[in-house]
Amino acid sequence: MRELPCSPACERNREPILDALRPLLAGRERVVEIGSGTGQHAAWFAPRLPHLSWVATDVPANHGAIAAWLAASGAGNVEGPVELDVTGAWPDLGPVDAAFSANTAHIMPEAAVAAMFAGLGERLPAGAPFCLYGPFLEQGRHTSASNAAFDQGLRARGGGMGVRDLGWLLQVAAVAGFELEAVLPMPANNRILAWRRS
Repeated sequence: MRELPCSPACERNREPILDALRPLLAGRERVVEIGSGTGQHAAWFAPRLPHLSWVATDVPANHGAIAAWLAASGAGNVEGPVELDVTGAWPDLGPVDAAFSANTAHIMPEAAVAAMFAGLGERLPAGAPFCLYGPFLEQGRHTSASNAAFDQGLRARGGGMGVRDLGWLLQVAAVAGFELEAVLPMPANNRILAWRRS
């Protein structure tokens, strides 16, 4: 069997992310994951959150990896991969009442981050959570030297990439109808920003 594409960071951090997601996604029925990447998160979380239907989405270039991971998981409560470019026309996702995205906000240019919030704001019902995982600036400062170096490397690569500031995200989220409910510290100087559709 061909070896599945693997993100070591995902393997390391999936347990603490799952622990944080359990209460945030309690009582929810169908969660859309924006930017499923390799598919590892969907493959790991879906069978461990059996009350949920998990919808994996990404651009077509990542669909092969996602499909392979979902097939290997054997989970019956995961859908996709669904083609989604947040800056284009969104597909019909059906009813969703929660959203999750990991390590996307610093890879997308700012306009795409805003489009992600806007698209979710149009689709999630009032009270729905949006859990955004990754590194973030807080009051214009990095939370660690490693995050500062990571940000510098991203910006040097171009394409509008870079670690996003929480203050900027608060403004973008407010326009899309989201309020920040909690900032949850995670391993490796990451955070989960728990937003709530107002």
